[in-house]
Amino acid sequence: MDFMKQALILAQRAVTHDDVPIGAVIVRDGKIIARGENRVQIKRNPTLHAEIVAINQACKKIGAKFLDDCDIYVTLEPCAMCATAISLARLRAVYFAAQDPKGGGIISNARIYETDRHLWHPDVHEIPEFADASAQMLRDFFAMRRRK
Repeated sequence: MDFMKQALILAQRAVTHDDVPIGAVIVRDGKIIARGENRVQIKRNPTLHAEIVAINQACKKIGAKFLDDCDIYVTLEPCAMCATAISLARLRAVYFAAQDPKGGGIISNARIYETDRHLWHPDVHEIPEFADASAQMLRDFFAMRRRK
């Protein structure tokens, strides 16, 4: 799954500016049209999660507010904010690698698509073969932060 590999590369890039290693790519017609990595620390903006960065880039690129013919690949289960943004952007499907038991907004915690009355529900897919790589990157990042 090359799209998730690209998201993992972006996640690693987020570490270089002291952001939590989460990456996302948006795919349309089998091609990546947008990329995002967490930019919360570098931009001092709590809303700049990888998914939001990628959604903004995709909307700008195609000149539309809806991405209903696009899919998003994310290294970690989106939080409630990002799950809502995915719904508002009408992304067709969300694919994620690792579950987020504390902050996950799709299956682990908030379950946005089950509990809220969103007009748009993307298809949700876990890609477990990348879960370990994503989770390890997060563990390493937070261990490094604790040492500082």
